[in-house]
Amino acid sequence: MENEQKHTSIKDWAVEDMPREKLLAKGAASLTNAELLAILINTGTRNRSALDIAKEVLDLAGQDLLNVEQLNYDQLKKVKGLGPKKVVTLLASIELSRRGKLAKALVRKKITTSGEAFNLLLPFYSDFTKESCVALFMDHGNKLVSVVPISSGGMTATVVDPKILFRKALETQKTTQIILSHNHPSGNIRPSEADKHMTTKILEAGKLLDIRCVDHLIIGHNEYYSFADAAMMV
Repeated sequence: MENEQKHTSIKDWAVEDMPREKLLAKGAASLTNAELLAILINTGTRNRSALDIAKEVLDLAGQDLLNVEQLNYDQLKKVKGLGPKKVVTLLASIELSRRGKLAKALVRKKITTSGEAFNLLLPFYSDFTKESCVALFMDHGNKLVSVVPISSGGMTATVVDPKILFRKALETQKTTQIILSHNHPSGNIRPSEADKHMTTKILEAGKLLDIRCVDHLIIGHNEYYSFADAAMMV
């Protein structure tokens, strides 16, 4: 049919428009987010190019790379043209990115604001279907010692056991300060009464061990609530 739109494969593009060739000629920074994803996806299907598939992945993430880092296997496998091998490749790339950020953070400047803590913590909340807890351990100069997953719960709540939290902190032999965090699968970042009670419990336990809990962040979808910013860490 004359009016039928014909699918164009990446191999039919002009050489300068092909993602791999463009990267080699102009550098990775010249590629769009979709083009970079297309290289990881590698091949398309009969009716969809790798770039088409990449664009759908970005649509799924609301065109936000932070959201791409939070996509899980079940979400990605629903994208037409992404088989198990391609999904695994994308997830491996996401994990490498997360570890790279962590490696950089371990030699970074001091953590002095809730925003800095949030940016560091967000990649660790890749699955927003369940509530989890991650802690930042720091020394007396606010320098990061380690990022430690503490617990992972169900759909609505996770239990933070002070004994587990502080045992892991003491094992580092350098930790004198903690920033606690957990996510709300609902996306609502307002603290519940249970969150407030847990924070008070952690604060009191820390005083006995001379390890200060300096903040507690509730992580939502690209936003957060800071107990310290709200003057609730007393």
